[in-house]
Amino acid sequence: MTNINNGSRVLALAFALALTGASTAYGQDTMNQPQNTQSSARTRTVTSGEKVKVKGTIVDRDADTFTVRDDQGYETSVLLTDRTDVKSNGGFLRRGQGYDVTNLLRGLVVEIEGRGNTDGRLEASKIRFDKNDLKVARSIETRVTPVEGRVTQVEAQNRNLSGQVDELNEVSKTMRTDIASNNQNILATDTRVTATNDRISALDDYDVSEQSTVLFKVNSAVLTPEAKTSLDGLAQKALATKGFVIEVAGFTDSTGSTQKNRILSQRRADAVVQYLQENYDIPLRRMITPFGYGEMKPAADNTSREGREQNRRVDVKILTSKGLTQTVSSTIQQ
Repeated sequence: MTNINNGSRVLALAFALALTGASTAYGQDTMNQPQNTQSSARTRTVTSGEKVKVKGTIVDRDADTFTVRDDQGYETSVLLTDRTDVKSNGGFLRRGQGYDVTNLLRGLVVEIEGRGNTDGRLEASKIRFDKNDLKVARSIETRVTPVEGRVTQVEAQNRNLSGQVDELNEVSKTMRTDIASNNQNILATDTRVTATNDRISALDDYDVSEQSTVLFKVNSAVLTPEAKTSLDGLAQKALATKGFVIEVAGFTDSTGSTQKNRILSQRRADAVVQYLQENYDIPLRRMITPFGYGEMKPAADNTSREGREQNRRVDVKILTSKGLTQTVSSTIQQ
């Protein structure tokens, strides 16, 4: 009977999360639709330094934050830190089992204790949940994630298409300027048109102009101060570069399961993208879809401590289009 109830609960929560994600992803306009003020979610702002205890269901999850909704419909933004203690509830005379933050999945019912920070978020010091609820949340994740993955893929394709149109418009304007300045010499004009066509053909051919590697602590996707400093320098170079895109790839060492490593490496890659976007307003169309490779493609030997430290990383590369960096005059044979 318990298994049947758990199964019904999984399907109900998975369906609700999938509908929520789908309506957001496809951009449905809800501005003119009537709203039920009693059932719509409200945001709770936590006063800085205030000690708060919240119980509810995780409805949204990012690299270092998640949103929990309580029974009254209030949503609280929760910040994870290296000091956050995540455990299952213990039984009689038993202590709870410790868990990594990657187990904080959507659909999981949690109890959180912490204090408010200057951003109005709840900085979690302690998170507790029931093991049976974790099984339900994992089942939800296996149902919702494939659907969201397909939606995300469509969004990424649309962003890439938008970026390509912008780049082609820029080349087109450059070509018209070049032709107008040389329209009295027919041969020279023909030569420049040919060179510009070569530039258009080279739009999808990229060179690595800058690259950086940021390292992470064990089982963590939180950017260290050193990692942020490295990303600051990379972002400033990117913004000063014409026709750039950014490639982000996350990795882990070989410890732990393959599935866990893939999730952790993806979270690390997402953390880098989120930092670059939030702090430097780099458009998402400028970033190649981040990907987590898990323990694949190690940079060093996993049998040593130093090697594993080098493998807990995210590689970030600035790629520049050859078709935009070369000038028309440089392509003409003297």
